[in-house]
Amino acid sequence: MALPFHSPVEPMLAKLAGELPEGHGWLYEPKWDGFRALAFRDGGELHLQSRELKPLNRYFPELEAPLLRELPERSVVDGEIVIAGKAGLEFEALLLRIHPAASRVKMLAQESPASYIAFDLLALGDDDLRERPLAERREMLERALGKARAPVHLTPASADRAVAQDWFSRFEGAGLDGVVAKQLDSTYQPGKRAMVKVKHARTADCVVAGFRWHKNGPGTMIGSLLLGLYDDEGTLHHVGIASSFTTA
Repeated sequence: MALPFHSPVEPMLAKLAGELPEGHGWLYEPKWDGFRALAFRDGGELHLQSRELKPLNRYFPELEAPLLRELPERSVVDGEIVIAGKAGLEFEALLLRIHPAASRVKMLAQESPASYIAFDLLALGDDDLRERPLAERREMLERALGKARAPVHLTPASADRAVAQDWFSRFEGAGLDGVVAKQLDSTYQPGKRAMVKVKHARTADCVVAGFRWHKNGPGTMIGSLLLGLYDDEGTLHHVGIASSFTTA
């Protein structure tokens, strides 16, 4: 039987805020420094889709078997692909995977295997869950993946703002990009900035090493800039992206 919907599906996005929202009805989650990825499992078939609606399977072959093992047989999950190193999550290691040579991707997958961190459930069986409230989707996700085995993980979540503030402070520098806040009664809104994110403030004079086209205007509109810094030996390292440009 087919899933209630298929790829491409735009992921729900977050708007930047200076501090975490307060009050009743919020759920807080860590914001991981990785590649956004929707996972579509239909029986023995798995499709990984990027934020830009592109397929990711070939770049992370080591995730196929674990995701087929852990995800419900017919489901769509929203999550993040990350690679952990000795000092924390390594975004640069993810960028190295986007390579045309399958042999190189296979080698990197063996040397630095990726993990998948799930944080939302969009479909289960015949049911499209996107119009269900987050509280219900989270409960179903916990039942589905609460006992998942590595490299598949369920992201931590808390309704306690103090816990979220502790995450924000304690894990800076270890790959946690900040904290995301979602309203418990909210539906899943593809392509909309319906969440709130608070990120660690960092300043640096960076080199613009490249760019990505905007998904709505490939070849005509820049979506993000790829930023880098030189080390003491003169090697340029990727350190992040700059996005959220206006058309002005």
